[in-house]
Amino acid sequence: MNVTIIVIILALIFLSKAIRIVREYERGVIFRLGRLLRAKGPGLFLLIPFIDKMVKVELRTVTMDVPPQDIITSDNVPVKVNAVVYFRILNPEDAVVKVENYYQATSQIAQTTLRNILGKSELDDLLSHREKISQELQEVIDERTDPWGIKVSIVEVKDVELPATMQRAMAKQAEAERERRAKIIHAEGEFQASTKLAKAAEVLSKNTTSIQLRFLQTLTEIASEKNSTIVFPIPIDLVKSFMKKGKIPTELIKSVIKEKTKTK
Repeated sequence: MNVTIIVIILALIFLSKAIRIVREYERGVIFRLGRLLRAKGPGLFLLIPFIDKMVKVELRTVTMDVPPQDIITSDNVPVKVNAVVYFRILNPEDAVVKVENYYQATSQIAQTTLRNILGKSELDDLLSHREKISQELQEVIDERTDPWGIKVSIVEVKDVELPATMQRAMAKQAEAERERRAKIIHAEGEFQASTKLAKAAEVLSKNTTSIQLRFLQTLTEIASEKNSTIVFPIPIDLVKSFMKKGKIPTELIKSVIKEKTKTK
């Protein structure tokens, strides 16, 4: 009886050491007596206790934050930049055998690459061409981690922290740029207005009657407000014929006086 219990206990211990279950997103890298056997999974499989050893490796995409790095750009501007790296393992065997800690190694590669690439870029490129820099970072990091069976899919520059003095200088530059554009727009408006006025004057000069009509229209617009005194000259063309005869009709003078009284 005691022997049976001992056998059952030993069998349970054996099974607990032998049976392994690997999830769909995992792989088990098997070592037999210290030598690499192969990667197994997913599912259930058996190991030889005390002979086989297994290391689990996840195949899901890993999101890794790159700590903020102090960088001096090529135009000698100190900035602090951080990024995020997305990668996954394509070859579990290489990720276990060829590098001690693939996560730490990828993090260090990302930090050094971030400093090297951004140190060669100017501040304006870093701020305005961030997608291009991110693409270059992804290509370099992926190339360096490829021997470890790691695929770097995305690298994004998250934040660029500028010194306070540089922020003030950039604000002044942006303000000056807006003022320059405002002056250019105002000058273009004046130029277009003067061009239109010149064309209008040319059209009016071809017919003196149109000038008089324009005078009358202006008088109508001004006379809408009755709180001011308006002095409006009589067109010389209206009285030219009477001036030749040496007299001006009394009715015309009365009409002019009456019109001035109305405008007061």
